[in-house]
Amino acid sequence: MSLSLPSTSKPSSRASAATPPMKVPAMPRMWMRLAGWSLMRGLSPIHAAFTFAPRAWNNVARPAEGRWGNARPDCPADARACRTSNPLPGSFRNMHRLVFAPLALAVAMIAASTPALAADNVSPALRAAMQRDLGLTSTQLSQYLKIERLSEQSKGLEKQQGSHFAGSWIERQGNGDFRFVVATTSAGAQKAPAGVEIRNARHTLADLDSSKGQLDLQLTQGTRVPRGVYGWYVDVQSNSVVVSVGKGGQQAGVDFVARSGADARTVRFVVEAEQPSLRATAKGGLGYLRDPGDGYLYACSIGFNVAKGSTPGYVSAGHCGDAGEPTYLEGPAGTGPQWTLGPKIGTFQASNFPNPGQTGNDWSWIAISSGNTQSATVYGWGKGDVTVKGSTAAAVGAAICRSGRTTGWQCGTIQAKGQTVNYSSGETILNLTRTTACSEGGDSGGSFITSVGQAQGVLSGGSGSCKGRHRNSRSYFQPLLPILSAYGLTLKTG
Repeated sequence: MSLSLPSTSKPSSRASAATPPMKVPAMPRMWMRLAGWSLMRGLSPIHAAFTFAPRAWNNVARPAEGRWGNARPDCPADARACRTSNPLPGSFRNMHRLVFAPLALAVAMIAASTPALAADNVSPALRAAMQRDLGLTSTQLSQYLKIERLSEQSKGLEKQQGSHFAGSWIERQGNGDFRFVVATTSAGAQKAPAGVEIRNARHTLADLDSSKGQLDLQLTQGTRVPRGVYGWYVDVQSNSVVVSVGKGGQQAGVDFVARSGADARTVRFVVEAEQPSLRATAKGGLGYLRDPGDGYLYACSIGFNVAKGSTPGYVSAGHCGDAGEPTYLEGPAGTGPQWTLGPKIGTFQASNFPNPGQTGNDWSWIAISSGNTQSATVYGWGKGDVTVKGSTAAAVGAAICRSGRTTGWQCGTIQAKGQTVNYSSGETILNLTRTTACSEGGDSGGSFITSVGQAQGVLSGGSGSCKGRHRNSRSYFQPLLPILSAYGLTLKTG
């Protein structure tokens, strides 16, 4: 992520790909048992043509049957303090609940040896941020954690539904309780265990993925994303492929989808107020500075500590720097915007980020300089550091928290995975995860982590701001596992 101050001077080519980069003159995780279900008979799909939703995502993308706390939509990607709560999607219009019949349970999916999970297992820093940003009481947090553990078995649930599987997610009900929803295109009735609802859908997840894949394919054939089209993603909660467009961009979006050959019956459009932008400006979440030698400093945040063989390092966003560039802790501790060079902490070993008009990823890794040490934690901003325990991917609808040098801890929910985002500076990034956790410039590269210490990814960019009520804001992170795979890295855990 990048911040910028007014200046007539031209920044470095990497930094200029972002929203005006901030630059300043260089200075001196209950055990439970879950059972599967028998497969159901097929359901003929009911198809719908394109549907336009000329309002912001928060208001139209899904009915808010339940809410995270009061009346808070999503938080932006560029934010200082996301303090109101976010609406969590409930049942969606194109899906219908199945009437459950008393069928025998077939497959036990969680071992009885799985330990119980209580709110007390969540670090104080994360507990405070989740209760603040998501409007959770202690009781609600405990109940959420049980459903979160249930959601980790989504692969088994997917297998039970077979080719009828249409996605799964965590959902908050009107009474404040949580449930895990498994969508299917099969018509037969199924009995679900406590905490799980089986819901009927029109399109399989495979069909939705295929439509999105057709949109992505155009980018590999030399087609640029049209002006006014902000991105697209599979939204399992609304059982559709959402194409985000700006005001006046609907026709461009329709033409783009038509050219792609994607199944128009799976696609719908949502008008968003602002186009996403980049957010560029050793514990995860701490700030670091890059000094490319152009007279300015550029700020980003550490993601997670890793190692490549015997070489320690950390991951961050690709737009934060180029291979060979040194990085410095911001100030003596890296615990907030200070704009003074602290000790050198590393050098970019590799960085992936496309040029304007091109498509790619947004990730990097930085080798730690000699004399520095690693910690398998994310900085807790005065409330105790959060231990990184693994990298199990969270479900759609799960609570997620992020840490960054500008805004500290901010929490939200995962809205979608695999989103293609077209940034305002011209770069198109693939396979980002869309969240409602806010952030601001300088938070780029920072850590996304779950309540039980599972590392998720590093911040790339977003839209909106955390200032005020920051409605309609979004943030996007690059998932961690592909980064580790691309560079041959191992996550440091504790």
